[in-house]
Amino acid sequence: MRRLLDGLYDAAAWLGAIFMVGTLLSVLAGVLDRQFAWSLRGTDMYAGYCMAASGFLALAHTLKKGEHIRVTLLVNSLKGRAKRAIEVWALAAACALAMLFAYYSVKLSINSYEYHDISTGNDATPLWIPQITMGLGAVILVIAFIDELVLELLGRRVQVGSDEALHHE
Repeated sequence: MRRLLDGLYDAAAWLGAIFMVGTLLSVLAGVLDRQFAWSLRGTDMYAGYCMAASGFLALAHTLKKGEHIRVTLLVNSLKGRAKRAIEVWALAAACALAMLFAYYSVKLSINSYEYHDISTGNDATPLWIPQITMGLGAVILVIAFIDELVLELLGRRVQVGSDEALHHE
């Protein structure tokens, strides 16, 4: 099960990286379009769609690598059961919030599909298509938070901390 979950997080991150390349290509196409007057439509919109997709799809992987921003001043000052209680509470709250976010993200995509909602830009893209990546990323984030909560409850959670605090600017 561990390999399956880690594979899911890695696959979503790789897909996010592909969308990041899509952002680059869309911006490059827009620049070239303005330079050579090719009349490409929607390059700015597609760059935005790709950027949003890359961000949402990378959320779970970022969480599992310990790179999300956490305010640990209180948590680091606690020890034992109190620290664990705060961790469990924080993870349970994060699960609940992520579930709400995922529910409404998926619902938004479904509603856009049902109502044939299209982009207001000159690309006229059906909005459910780029919204799918937001819903997918949010659902994978829920799975990652539940994974973290279960690991914490079982006492097997390894806290991977970012070394960003060690760098002084």
